[in-house]
Amino acid sequence: MTMDNQVQKLYPKGITNVRGGDGVDLSEKIKILAESAKYDVSCSSSGSNRKNSPGGIGNAAQAGICHTWSADGRCISLLKILMSNDCQYDCAYCSNRRSNDFPRASFSPSELADLTIAFYRRNYIEGLFLSSAIEEYPDRTMEKMNEVLRLLRKKYLFNGYIHIKGIPGSNPKLIHEAGLLADRISVNIELPSEESLRLLAPQKKRQGILLPMKQIHQESVKYRQEKKIFRSAPDFAPAGQSTQLMIGASPESDRQILRLSEGLYQKFQLKRVYFSAYVPVNTHSRLPLPAGPPPKLREHRLYQADWLLRFYGFHAEELLEPDSPDLDLHLDPKCMWALRNPHCFPVEINRADMKTLLRVPGIGPVSARRIVTARRSGPLHFEALKRIGVVIKRARYFITCQGRYEGGPDFQPDRVHQLLVREHRLEASSFNGYQMSLDEWMEGR
Repeated sequence: MTMDNQVQKLYPKGITNVRGGDGVDLSEKIKILAESAKYDVSCSSSGSNRKNSPGGIGNAAQAGICHTWSADGRCISLLKILMSNDCQYDCAYCSNRRSNDFPRASFSPSELADLTIAFYRRNYIEGLFLSSAIEEYPDRTMEKMNEVLRLLRKKYLFNGYIHIKGIPGSNPKLIHEAGLLADRISVNIELPSEESLRLLAPQKKRQGILLPMKQIHQESVKYRQEKKIFRSAPDFAPAGQSTQLMIGASPESDRQILRLSEGLYQKFQLKRVYFSAYVPVNTHSRLPLPAGPPPKLREHRLYQADWLLRFYGFHAEELLEPDSPDLDLHLDPKCMWALRNPHCFPVEINRADMKTLLRVPGIGPVSARRIVTARRSGPLHFEALKRIGVVIKRARYFITCQGRYEGGPDFQPDRVHQLLVREHRLEASSFNGYQMSLDEWMEGR
C-alpha cells in the first residue's frame, strides 16, 4: 500500500480537505518528507525492551514489536520521515541542501505525533524513525523533534519503538532529553574524514558530531549502572546508538572507513555503523563530487567486513593492508584474508578452537558452536559438517577432517582464488539481479 493510500484511509473524507497548521496539504507534506528521508539508511528496530504501561499503547519489547525487512535488509515497519526538509546547510552531496530548488515542507510537532498514532492504530507501522534537516538552527530543530517524542510518550502514552536522529551541534540538554524519550539515537558522521567534511559539508564540524556521540555513550553507561541499583531508574536510549557513513562521495579507502568504524565501536560501543553508497542527486555542484555512484558491491563488501569486525573477532588492520586498501569486489573479505594468510590453512576441524573456526570461510558463529559441541561425541567428517550447516563448497578449500582434504591436490592460494572467483561469477549470473536477503547471506557465511 502506498503512503497516499494509507493517508486516504486515515482521512476518508478526502485528503484535500486535510491541511496542516501552515495551510499546506498534509498528503503533500507526507509525500515530500517521506521521499526526503529515503537516503537515511541507519534505521533498525531491534534491541529495545520498552514495555507497555497501564493505559498506554504500543510495545517495543522484543516479543511485542514486529520486525519486517525488505529484500535488501532495511526495516520497513517504521514510519520513516523527516520533520522538515527546509535545510539551512548546503552540503554538496545532500538532496535537501539549501541551494536546491524543490518543494520544501515541515511538520509541526502535533501534526507528526498525530500522524504517527493514526498510522500505528491502523497497524501500518510498529514505531517511528524521525530525522530532520537543519531547520533554522540545530537547537531549534532538536527541540521540535523532542516535542514530537514528548507528545507521543506523555500525551498518547505511546510505548512503541522510536529512533531519533540526533542533530550535531545541539545543546547537550536536548540530547539528554532525547535519550530519555527515544529507544535509539543516531548521530550521522556521514563523511569518513575531517578533510572531506570540511570540503563537502563546511557547516558541519567533526567535534559537533563526536561530542553528542560521546555524551550518548557516557549517559547510557551511567543509566545502566543506576538501573542495577534502582529498578525504577529511567532508561536512556536502551537500544543504543548508531551512525551512518557515506561511501563514494569522497576519496577515502575502504581501509580508512573500516578503521573509523572499528574505532567507533570501541570508543562509543555503537550498535551499528551503516554504510550508504553515494547517490549523485545534485547535478550542479561546484565541488569535486563523483559523476556516478560507487560499485554496488562496494557497500555490500563493507557490510560483510563490518560483520567480521563485530562478530568474528577480526580487526580492520587484518582485513586490509596499506598497499591494498580497498575490498575485493570478486571475493568476500573473509576469503581474501584467508588467501593472504596461507600459513593458517588448512584447519583441522576436529582440533581447531572457536577463534580459529571463525576464521574459516564458510563457517559462521552458529556452525562453529555446533562443531565444538558435536565433536565431543566423536570425530567429524565432511558429511557431518554439511548437516551442521557449514558451507562446504567454500570451506572445503580451507579445512581438513581427520587429515582428509577435499579442496583439490593441496592448498594452493592462487588456485583456490581462481576457483572461488569462478564460483562467484557463476552465482552472480544465476541470481540475474536478485538481491540476497540478510538471512540468505548469513547462511553463506
